[in-house]
Order: sequence, then structure tokens, then C-alpha cells
Amino acid sequence: MRRPLSRFIATFVLIAATVTGAQAANDDAPKHIFYIMMENHGYSAIIGNTADAPFINQLAAKANVATQYYGVTHPSLPNYLAAVSGDFQGIWDDCPAGITSRCAPEEFIPTSGDGTAGTYLTSNEFANASLTPHLFSGGNIVDQLEQEGLSWKVYEEYLPAAGDITTVNAPVIGGVQTQQYAQKHNPFVYFSDIATNPQRLAKIVPYEDPSQGFLADLSRKDVPNFTFIVPGQCHDMHGVSAARAAALGVPACGYPDSGLDHGAIQLGDAWLQGAVTAIRSSWAWKHERSSIIIVWDEDDYTGFSGCCGSPKGVDGITLGGSQVAAIVVNNQGPSGIRLPVKGNHYTMLGAIETLWRLNCLGATCNLYNRVAMLPLFF
Repeated sequence: MRRPLSRFIATFVLIAATVTGAQAANDDAPKHIFYIMMENHGYSAIIGNTADAPFINQLAAKANVATQYYGVTHPSLPNYLAAVSGDFQGIWDDCPAGITSRCAPEEFIPTSGDGTAGTYLTSNEFANASLTPHLFSGGNIVDQLEQEGLSWKVYEEYLPAAGDITTVNAPVIGGVQTQQYAQKHNPFVYFSDIATNPQRLAKIVPYEDPSQGFLADLSRKDVPNFTFIVPGQCHDMHGVSAARAAALGVPACGYPDSGLDHGAIQLGDAWLQGAVTAIRSSWAWKHERSSIIIVWDEDDYTGFSGCCGSPKGVDGITLGGSQVAAIVVNNQGPSGIRLPVKGNHYTMLGAIETLWRLNCLGATCNLYNRVAMLPLFF
């Protein structure tokens, strides 16, 4: 029987990346990594959708794309936690950060509010998740970066102020809360060694801040080694309720009654074009080896396929976040690669760790997860 080509490629990735990774790390590693997290759309909703996402598809045509990339699980928050800590922290909810914050798992699939919260998780998973405080003591990428003397900064669009850890922070218009910043998309404030450290909190800033925001920092030559960028909910393709979109004056941001939310994708595509263009116009991009990572946290709850350390539920079923797009753009090194090996937010974090010779975190301590995405970078 012939083995699938993907099996051979996966084996090659493991061997080649393991052998060459140590030499490539640091020597050929990017000095700057710009990590942009988008929201809630499956692979096929983005890649190939040239009508709604023309810029992304033009970018992807020349960039490197992981064609078998998955969210770690559902909903959003555990994916963000996984991306920066190698661990989804055993929760399935989007609840606020805090030592007293505990939440039962949300409905896993297919739609929120359908009563399936306990259908796919084991009874122990459901019980443990419900009792887990949402202020985690485990390690995260900030710890790793600082240990190696690497700089970092987080840019959250519409964050009210640097280091803000509140959840309700925008005006009410017509009886509707108009915030676009979502704390569940800011995983850093869920870790105790960041949330209780003023110096670290000061590095989590509003994306659009005129003095210390992303564009302001790009205009200087001291761009951090690692930047984590999260658009607001009308720019990350998440979208908001129709009432909130109307209050914001951005009707295209509103959830559709059914079908693909074309407006949200179009808004996100335009925002990405501006952000990526700004990066590629910067001094750092033109003079220092740099990479842009663009990933989607999960699909829109239409599936739960996964890999590479996704949790297992009842009868061993994989509780993944389904297939999403993952794009890597390099100013030096390979381009046009279509990587058909399985990956997720753990493998992307593992690649960053390997490139910069950082210690492993959680699921990234698995050898495959440390090397599978390396061909996207060198």
C-alpha cells in the first residue's frame, strides 16, 4: 500500500527541521516577528475567497501558507492562550480574566446557545473547566522572551489605555455597549505574572495610540523582536451584533442572519492590507530579517477537527478548532511554499521557540510541534 504523500512530507519535516533547526535558529531566524491574530473563519472562507478578501489572497499567492492548520479548540479565548503559552489552560469559554472568574464551558458545536455544552466534553473536563480560575500561573512567551533578552509588545486595537485590564470600557450609544476591544482576545492579561506586573502591563498598548501605538513604533528603529497584534472586532473578522454595528456606524460589521459574513471579511481584509503595508514599508522590514504571521484563531463553529495536541473529549473525539488559514510572509528566505503537514497554534509557537532557541512551553515540548512549521520561515 502506498503511503499518502503527506506522511512522507511530515517525516521529512521532522528529520530535516530537527537537523537544521539548531543551526538555522538565531543565524537565520527573523529578528522581528509580527504575529497578527484574526477571528472565526475557516480556511475555505478566506483562501480562495477573492471577492471578499482580495488582498489576503494576493498576499497568500506569494507568501507561505500552511494548508493543514487548525485551531486548538473552541471558543476564542483558549486558542489565544494556546498561542502564547502552549496550553489552552483546560477551559472552553470566553470569560473575563481574574482569580475569582470561573465559568462553565460554552456550547462547543455547532452554535452558541444550542445546549450542547456537555455533549462533547467528558464529565471531568466539564467539572474541572467550571472550577478553573481565569488567572493562570503557568509560563508564557513573555517569560521566554525576557529570559533571552528579547523585546516584546502587544498592540490591541481600541484598548482604552496601556495595561488596561477592564472588560467594559466604551460608551453606550442608543442603549448599546459599543466596545470593539475584547478582553478574551488579549491572552496576556490572563497570566498572573503579567496582570500583576505594571512594567509588563505597560507593554500592552492601544494599537492606534499616536505616541506608543503600532504605527508610531514602526516609524522608529527600535521595533520589538516580538509583536502580537489584535485588531478590534470590526477588523479581525469577528464582527458584532447588528445593533452594535449600527451604533458604531459600521453596518458591515454586523452579524448576518445566515450565511457567510461578507462584510466582516471585507473589513478585515482592508485592515490587514493597511497593517501589512505599513510593516513592509518600515525601516525594520527593509533592513532587518522579519516575518509576518497571520492566523485565524478558529473557524465559525462549523467543525471541530484538530491536531497536534488538541484536547480529546467523549470517546476520544478530537475537540479542535477546525481548519483555518495560516500565512507567513518573510522579507528574506522562502516564499510561495504550500506546507501540507498538520499544524495549529502550538506548532506555530513551537516554531518561534525553535527559531529563537527558547525553552518549550506545554504542548510545544512535543518534537513535532517544535519543528513542523519551520519550513515556513527558512
